[in-house]
Amino acid sequence: MFTLSEENYLKAIYHLELDADKGISTNAIAKKIETKASSVTDMIKKLSEKEVVIYKKYKGVTLTNFGKKTAANIVRKHRLWEVFLVEKLNFSWDEVHDVAEQLEHIKSPKLVDQLDAFLGFPSHDPHGDPIPDKDGNLKTIEKSLLSTLEKNEIGICVGVNDSSSEFLKFLDKKGITLGKQIIVLEKEDFDDSLSIQIDNKRLSISNKIANNLYIQKAHNG
Repeated sequence: MFTLSEENYLKAIYHLELDADKGISTNAIAKKIETKASSVTDMIKKLSEKEVVIYKKYKGVTLTNFGKKTAANIVRKHRLWEVFLVEKLNFSWDEVHDVAEQLEHIKSPKLVDQLDAFLGFPSHDPHGDPIPDKDGNLKTIEKSLLSTLEKNEIGICVGVNDSSSEFLKFLDKKGITLGKQIIVLEKEDFDDSLSIQIDNKRLSISNKIANNLYIQKAHNG
């Protein structure tokens, strides 16, 4: 029913809507997809005809309920395939995104449901992002950026804001993975860099890194 390109647009709008409280501009979509604003305008017309988006001048683009469910299903497939690649085929978490981008366009609902069951109905992908259920519902967890922690506060790493291959490889090198406990030992006033403890090792990390790591705050003691 939808072309590969149309699905990519729907997914991009879906992700942008999660962080927005109003319609999405064509420029924001163009930036997300790395294309020209004129191409976005043409695509929005096609998607409007298929009743998955609504475009209002000066208010931007929003997904219809049908559009949200369609986009969530694409995201569901992507994240389930990422889990499969990491858990069953031993891919590392920095390798899976591009492969899952190709697999997410498979149209068989039976395959996706069987994959979900085979994996034990996972709730999150290897980067800590929640997996929508088959009805498009998304369970979110309370999370904060590591940069919001103060000295002596503790957090459990639950996700990444930047899922680029370079960043994930950097985290691997430093031993920072999902589920790890992070204790803030020092916070520098000058540049907000942090001295942290993971697995009894002390590490210094920049504010940029701390702004790309999601944690769940833990209670001391």
